Amino acid sequence: MSLRRPSAVSLAVLTTVVALCAVGVPAQAATGASPGLDRAALREAIALRSDDGAAGIVAGVHRDGDTWRGTSGDAVTGKRVNSGAHFRIGSIGKPMEAVILLQLSAEGRVDLDQSVQHYLPGLLPEDRFKTPVTVRQLLNHTSGLPQDLDGASPVSQDAAIDGRFDSVSFDQSIQQTLHPEGRPGPGPRFGPGTVQEYNSFGYRVAGKLIETLTGHSFHDEVTRRVLKPLGMRDTATSVPGRATSVPRPYLPGYLPRSTGDLVDVNRQGGLPASMTSTAADLDRFITGLFTGRLLRPAQQAELFTVPRGTDGKPLPYAGSSNCNQGPAKGTACYSAVQMYFPLPDGTLLWGKTGSDMGYKAGVFAAPDLNRRAVYAVGTSSADDRAPAIAQRLALAAFTR
Repeated sequence: MSLRRPSAVSLAVLTTVVALCAVGVPAQAATGASPGLDRAALREAIALRSDDGAAGIVAGVHRDGDTWRGTSGDAVTGKRVNSGAHFRIGSIGKPMEAVILLQLSAEGRVDLDQSVQHYLPGLLPEDRFKTPVTVRQLLNHTSGLPQDLDGASPVSQDAAIDGRFDSVSFDQSIQQTLHPEGRPGPGPRFGPGTVQEYNSFGYRVAGKLIETLTGHSFHDEVTRRVLKPLGMRDTATSVPGRATSVPRPYLPGYLPRSTGDLVDVNRQGGLPASMTSTAADLDRFITGLFTGRLLRPAQQAELFTVPRGTDGKPLPYAGSSNCNQGPAKGTACYSAVQMYFPLPDGTLLWGKTGSDMGYKAGVFAAPDLNRRAVYAVGTSSADDRAPAIAQRLALAAFTR
């Protein structure tokens, strides 16, 4: 059993807040639009182009009380995609993990500035990780921990498709990264708290911490603390130990084998924090999060606070794929919960993108919630680049 290496999209900032429509299938009529949103521009933004690499889309845009919703058909089968279709959300589950730890902080059950080594002794090998890594650094991507499967050989597309049914626990995923078979275990990528770099492995450790502190599964904690309070009835976590299908109606997601044959990959295993959801539920999540329904005021402030150095300036961002938009290019754009994306007029949208095999999704909003967007894309190619159609839709939604 092996943990799948995250795709480039899950490590990159998508250059927008809504995304793409299927190749070769006309977009269905949008519903609920009002004069504040340009329906023609939105339809044009999701117009099909041969290089979009998408099999379908579910999207919703909200601006100043106006709402637009659009879907596309399945480009492979030609079937209609329901506006309530379920899809895999990938790393959009990370903000929910962060919320749980922030709630535990408010309850006095964890200190965000205490070390992982204190709460999980022996988890990080002392001979490699000599500097303490704090819980806060796990959440805001400044831990310096290795990436998932750091140093592993690339996995072929066919092998990844064949391995999609694997399920791994937090413990197993941590073991596979820190104690790999056949090669030395990785060490820190940089000193904790000195640089920001998007890091999924830190959230494997965060998931382990949640289960250790509470004595409950991640499924139980996220259901009790996030999903039920917000009425997210369409959102479900993975079933430990076995693969599950995306609930119907679902947005299809395909990946091509080396032969060119497309495989519907909606049925997958995954991690304890792997989830399926709907556009409506993700809108409920970000709305509830921003209106303070999940966090107390002190923890609520963490939503929009990026890490800073001793000079008071945002930390530098490592690499070139994330945090490279707008005037703060090259500096930290992740808080302990989410990331920001600047619009041309200076408005900051906050939220999270995510990807699972065959799926790309995102949810973003302005802090006052007057601008919100949710999207999900089912893919028809193995292209990990941020989709160009995403930028087209963002511009149509929020800059006209």
